[in-house]
Amino acid sequence: MLRLIFFGPPGAGKGTQAERVAKDRRIAHISTGDMLRAELRGATPLGLAAKAYMDRGELVPDDVIIGMVKERIAKPDCQNGYLFDGFPRTVAQADALLAITPIDRVINIDVPFERLVARISGRRMCDSCGAAYHVSTYDKGDCRCGGQLYHRDDDRPETVENRLRVYEQSTAPLVAYFADKGLLATVNGDARINEVEAEIAGILPA
Repeated sequence: MLRLIFFGPPGAGKGTQAERVAKDRRIAHISTGDMLRAELRGATPLGLAAKAYMDRGELVPDDVIIGMVKERIAKPDCQNGYLFDGFPRTVAQADALLAITPIDRVINIDVPFERLVARISGRRMCDSCGAAYHVSTYDKGDCRCGGQLYHRDDDRPETVENRLRVYEQSTAPLVAYFADKGLLATVNGDARINEVEAEIAGILPA
């Protein structure tokens, strides 16, 4: 069984690498955002508890999220292992997670700040099909489907810089936390996708 955590700032390519590793190692790819939405759609007891907080405009408490995680990793598709994508987000969540499951490796995908700003702020979205482009490879006003490309407000440079600063502040303690436990490995995310994938493969347990 292989149990992993992947984290990295917005634009680091964390989701892409998580999908590839989960598929290659035949383990479940667990995004707590997707998991929460599934619980809400299914109107499960935990989903209803989460909805009550969300309806009040409050954050879903850690114990509710951890309850969902505990149920999720007990499902049949997690028998070979699982990969947490962007979770935990705080040291308290990390403590709670390690209380219910061991973790074999934590992969931190690192990309220089200025490269992340360029990656994200250069992104354009199609208002019709939802496709994403980057101005470095496709600098046109319309999508291949005929829809119009637009610049999302949260992809503008000033917003991106703020998002990255918030991320750095919130995850810095996690980097130290997992490093102290001997679980952390940092990879260079400022490389070609296949190169990043190969570096991760060389770190993971066989």
